[in-house]
Amino acid sequence: MSRQPKPSVEVRIAEHARHLGFDAVGFCRAELSDDDKARLREFVDQGWHGTMGWMKERLDQRSDPKALWPDVRSVISLGLSYAPDSDPLATLQQPDRGNISVYARNRDYHDIIKGMLKHLAQFVVKQGDGVEVKVFVDTAPVAEKPLAEAAQLGWQGKHTNLVSRDDGSWLLLGEIYTTLDLAPSKPRAGSCGSCTRCLTACPTNAFPRPYRLDARRCISYLTIEHAGSIPHEFRPLMGNHIYGCDDCLAVCPWNRFAQAGHQAKLAARPELVAPRLDELARLDDASFRALFSGSPIKRIGRNRFVRNVLIAIGNSGTPALRDVAANLTSDQDAVVAEAAQWAVEQYP
Repeated sequence: MSRQPKPSVEVRIAEHARHLGFDAVGFCRAELSDDDKARLREFVDQGWHGTMGWMKERLDQRSDPKALWPDVRSVISLGLSYAPDSDPLATLQQPDRGNISVYARNRDYHDIIKGMLKHLAQFVVKQGDGVEVKVFVDTAPVAEKPLAEAAQLGWQGKHTNLVSRDDGSWLLLGEIYTTLDLAPSKPRAGSCGSCTRCLTACPTNAFPRPYRLDARRCISYLTIEHAGSIPHEFRPLMGNHIYGCDDCLAVCPWNRFAQAGHQAKLAARPELVAPRLDELARLDDASFRALFSGSPIKRIGRNRFVRNVLIAIGNSGTPALRDVAANLTSDQDAVVAEAAQWAVEQYP
């Protein structure tokens, strides 16, 4: 009887990745295309990165994996689905409730994926003599979306996020840089075609053109990365988004092929699906930290979060919330106090 050939190292790694719970895995050279480099450069040159100074400061490393780690030869790109099991935009029709981005309705995905990556990295180093690895999950100057596209996990859609034939717009990404020389994954078909749903769904018109994002206009940027007062021009457009925004992701037609994510730690906590704005506005620092312990929301702190909540209150048109905002007009944090005053002024 003939002996079965040993699976390739790429097959072994992919099988182990899926055993660990990853939904997508692919391989590519440790390099970006000239087009991807130009896109990253344009993002910074146009100032679309806003106050995210690290985008400019570490552009060279983001544009070239070898500038971050000279010994890297290949990239293993991993995806974990967080596709919701219900309409992620349903809360937008409840003005007295806040809408939290799907990925942030439970545990911090950075911690979840990093743990999975470390387990896979331990497997990878056993695939040869002297193999070295480094793992990343949105914590270093890594161009995760261009690399995921090069590794055939999907393609960067017109909303600039990754779109997958299997998981739609609902993949969280992580990477393993390695000294192994791995064969690139075979190309897979897929594109946005003539669809523009994501572009027209954006409340703040954050896309200068297809495949380009001006983060300064993006609700995710404004509610998470932007410190200080949110520009008045964007406030009425934010509705009840209080942490992130899924509007452009949720309308992607490729989502119809996605199955609900299986990672229990990413399944939405009931109290974060449609939280009451009045209760969130009353959070002090201690109660904020308790509510969002282990959540990515904890990173932005009470003041920035309550600022967001107050803008949602101002947009809600719910008279009972006016007094809630009024109680915060003398908050110790000047940004919170200003947002509270703005919210009060939205009521006749």
